[in-house]
Amino acid sequence: MDEERALYIVRAGEAGAIERVLRDYSDKKLCEGIFKVLVKDIPTTCQVSCLEVLRILSRDKKILVPVTTKENMQILLRLAKLNDSDDSLEKVSEFPVIVESLKCLCNIVFNSQMAQQLSLELNLAAKLCNLLRKCKDRKFISDIKCFDLRLLFLLSLLHTDIRSQLRYELQGLPLLTQILESAFSIKWTDEYESAIDHNGPPLSPQETDCAIEALKALFNVTVDSWKVHKESDSHQFRVMAAVLRHCLLIVGPTEDKTEELHSNAVNLLSNVPVSCLDVLICPLTHEETAQEATTLDELPSDKTSEKETVLKNNTMVYNGMNMEAIHVLLNFMEKRIDKGSSYREGLTPVLSLLTECSRAHRNIRKFLKDQVLPPLRDVTNRPEVGSTVRNKLVRLMTHVDLGVKQIAAEFLFVLCKERVDSLLKYTGYGNAAGLLAARGLLAGGRGDNWYSEDEDTDTEEYKNAKPNINLITGHLEEPMPNLIDEMTEEQKEYEAMKLVNMLDKLSREELLKPMGLKPDGTITPLEEALSQYSVIEETSSDTD
Repeated sequence: MDEERALYIVRAGEAGAIERVLRDYSDKKLCEGIFKVLVKDIPTTCQVSCLEVLRILSRDKKILVPVTTKENMQILLRLAKLNDSDDSLEKVSEFPVIVESLKCLCNIVFNSQMAQQLSLELNLAAKLCNLLRKCKDRKFISDIKCFDLRLLFLLSLLHTDIRSQLRYELQGLPLLTQILESAFSIKWTDEYESAIDHNGPPLSPQETDCAIEALKALFNVTVDSWKVHKESDSHQFRVMAAVLRHCLLIVGPTEDKTEELHSNAVNLLSNVPVSCLDVLICPLTHEETAQEATTLDELPSDKTSEKETVLKNNTMVYNGMNMEAIHVLLNFMEKRIDKGSSYREGLTPVLSLLTECSRAHRNIRKFLKDQVLPPLRDVTNRPEVGSTVRNKLVRLMTHVDLGVKQIAAEFLFVLCKERVDSLLKYTGYGNAAGLLAARGLLAGGRGDNWYSEDEDTDTEEYKNAKPNINLITGHLEEPMPNLIDEMTEEQKEYEAMKLVNMLDKLSREELLKPMGLKPDGTITPLEEALSQYSVIEETSSDTD
């Protein structure tokens, strides 16, 4: 707003308008004055004070519009050490100025479209990567790294073109992965294995915040990376997956921060090509193998045949593989189910990740099958009743949110090697009908994916109860009295005609449409289904 316009409104005399215009006008003048001061040679404490005020003012979009210019952006870039000079970060006294400048840039870029366009013109992404390289191994400047990463995340979120620049031109994938390694203080024991100290201290708040910002930026950089085309890409993604495995096995300063850290790790793992997720599990070391043997010796004789054991250091083991990271993902998924809200944002990423891991990696699927769908013993309760992971997932199969319902059913279906009979055993026909209808498997069979031919072993309790289990509800029911047995033939005929008339009325009024199964197992109107079966019979008789 110019001075003449402001004076006109003041002279008009409306109290509310006068207050607003004076506040906006004074704020704008204050912003302009701050930028004029920042170009001068003033003490560091004065610079910090000016930038703190500017950071507060920059939250208001109305104030930002007139002061967002290329010259003002360049002032902030210079103060944030984002200019093209090779200045090293040696003066500790300048660190508060750098941090406050980065905070101001975060607000301005987020709230101003003009600033977003200027960021492209000034090649801000490259400058941010250059600053990261200057401070990636220096832990005492974690605040600078944190807000540098936050600004990088905002840029890659608001401009999709920057994602490609970060990925290929600026080598953002290895750079950001190294930032994570530094935040977690990773020590490699093998190419894709890191040393985990379960008794070590939690991450500091600064390290945790820095790691979270790096994970968010990496998510944007890798958002379209579901396929690997080069061996070098495969190596980079495996290193990143190994770092994320380490991330899942450590804790932050608080429970909430740990959950936020693991949530961002899950989101990023969803971008990793599934072929590279094999590094989430690894063979046991010699020490762990010896410890597993000791644990097996201590188990009762009737338990030593179990493939899944728990080592004394709480490491989950299955078939000689360390499954600790997968177990953390499973616990994370169950916690998200127990929250009972925001399933689409909070639950579907981890469910999708576990589904794809199970489909591609046999050991992961078999471990998850043992954890989620152990051999059935209690068949007296419905599959959706209870507090086990299976009960919770079966309840989700009839959730009102279509996406949640589909991914929960898909996960259980993959654990059952996409065999309809196995899925029905654990869920009941009623809960599984939606998935089977969508996949054209209502008539039985299995999915298109190939799985090993090892068969499930049924418990004696299930074998004895199987003939009396209700296939629709999936549990053992008390025999119900058959009312038809007490009817005369005339009563049976009357009730049958009554039902036929009701169905005919509903069909004629198009309130109910009779459906049938086509030979391929998909649903279709009854007339069409019957005609297809007639064609098949005629073809068969002609062949004979």
